[in-house]
Formats: sequence, structure tokens, C-alpha cells
Amino acid sequence: MAAPRELGSLRLFLTDTHPCSYLPGRDARNLVADPLAVDASLYSTLARHGFRRSGEHVYRPHCQGCHACVSLRIPVDRFTPKRAQRRNLQRNADIVVRVLEPVLREEHFELFARYLRLRHPDGGMDDASPESYLAFVASNWSHTFLAEGRLADGRVVVVAVVDILADGLSAVYTYFDPALTERSLGTFAVLWQIAEARRRGLPYVYLGYWIRECRKMNYKTRFQPCEVFTGGDWRAPADDAPAC
Repeated sequence: MAAPRELGSLRLFLTDTHPCSYLPGRDARNLVADPLAVDASLYSTLARHGFRRSGEHVYRPHCQGCHACVSLRIPVDRFTPKRAQRRNLQRNADIVVRVLEPVLREEHFELFARYLRLRHPDGGMDDASPESYLAFVASNWSHTFLAEGRLADGRVVVVAVVDILADGLSAVYTYFDPALTERSLGTFAVLWQIAEARRRGLPYVYLGYWIRECRKMNYKTRFQPCEVFTGGDWRAPADDAPAC
């Protein structure tokens, strides 16, 4: 497959077709960048072209006859939290967030396993081991940190896996205590990453893929303004995007 022009001779591999995880009845496949060529600098360039990281692999959906997955990012300097998001920050003001190295911690893995078991049963990762968990969140070449949120009683209630790019932060994955539904910890994690990107002087937070037809992804467009990658450039979502 041809690489985007600025990526030159980078080799891209096409995976086998597999059932789509988001849209029932559809098949999916991915473009994967040559693992031997990827480093932190190339990863930043790939992210600007709609790619994402999972473990050591950097990929982008490339499904035949389907373009539902679009990469979405938030321009940090233009973002203003809405009333519900300000309430979220007030509700979670008792959470202390620490930035940590992406190493295996028993507390984190137990929270990750509980989150998958209750929120994503039969999602393909619910039988994760400590080794597969670490292989998923970290890589040998990315600049990754874990944003760990604890309550005053010492409990870890949310962990965000975050990559540092040349032009922003990439929200790789977030898991949290599924019993604390009233706290909307996924929203809290995104708001924290926006604030952290602003603190670091980085212009964007990349939120991964958004699918208009997938209701559980609609939360991503609630962070306004946002931009989607259309294949050639980044622009505001179309007017028929879900209401925020």
C-alpha cells in the first residue's frame, strides 16, 4: 500500500479481514506501519495522518468499502469546557492525579481487569494477563506515561495511558472503576489530558477513532471544538455529526 507522501518509502502492511468490533455485521482490516521502522518521531508524523498505537504497532483502519472510522483530535487552545464538563471537574476535584512511568503495577492491572470484565465482556481483552496488559499499554519506543487518579482514601479509580507526540498528547486508552458511574471518569480523564496538553504547550489531544454510527463513541464530539481527519487534512466534523 502507498504511504502518505511525506512518509516517503515507509512500508505499510495490510492485515487480514476480521469482524468489526464496532459495527455489527461488517468486516474490518488495518494498515500497519512497518514495526522495524517506527520510532517516536515517525509515530508523531503517522498520528497526523490518522494512525494510532496499540502496543508496539501503529495502525489505521483500511476497510474495503467503509470509511466510518475517522481520527478525531481536540485543538487545546480553542477548547472551552461546557457546563456539564465543568460540573464533572468539580465532582472529581478530590481525585489526585499523578504522572507515572508505564510499568506493571498490581493495582493498575486489577483495575484494568475489572473494568474489562464489567464494561467490555467478550471484547477480546477480558482474559488479559499482566504480561499482555503491559504489552498493550507500553512500547519500547513511544514516550508514554500513565495518568493515575486516586481518591483521598488511597484507591486508584482511573488510569489513562497517554503518549507524548511532537504536537500533542494521544489518549491511547483509559480504564476506571466501573462502579463509580456518577463520576463519569472517562470524561474526567479527557478533561485532564486537555489541561495537561495546555500545560505542556502542546496544541492537540488525539482521541482516537470516532464512528458516527457507534453510539458509545459519541462522547468524543462533546469536546468542542474538535477536528476529524478526512484523508487529506483536519477539519470540523460535518454538519450531520451527532449533536454535542
